[in-house]
Amino acid sequence: QVQLVESGGGLVQPGGSLRLSCAASGFTLDQHAIGWFRQAPGKEREAVSCINSSGLSTYYADSVKGRFTISKDNAKNTVYLEMNSLRPEDTAVYYCASSPRGYLAGNYLAFPSLYDYWGQGTQVTVSS
Repeated sequence: QVQLVESGGGLVQPGGSLRLSCAASGFTLDQHAIGWFRQAPGKEREAVSCINSSGLSTYYADSVKGRFTISKDNAKNTVYLEMNSLRPEDTAVYYCASSPRGYLAGNYLAFPSLYDYWGQGTQVTVSS
């Protein structure tokens, strides 16, 4: 049974940092792509950062480049999203998702329709 469990969200002041974790079970990361997506109230879900099965290809939304870093630990079957210099506009529910199309690369990683399994989400609120 495939399961994705996000953790690490919370309330942080502008300029602060958070690290989100996505613990996967029921499959192995070395054969799946993982994406972090977010959805703010009244807005569509958007891709934030994604990584393919080999870890050699990543995607970052323009709005987070230079501030967020995606990484994964295959031994722990966990993907991380390190978020620095957080801004109020980063406030959203953050979801991780998995795709069996581990070969995806570049901008193709950012298409939500290519992901089959989704976690329940974790709230990130950036506010003073």
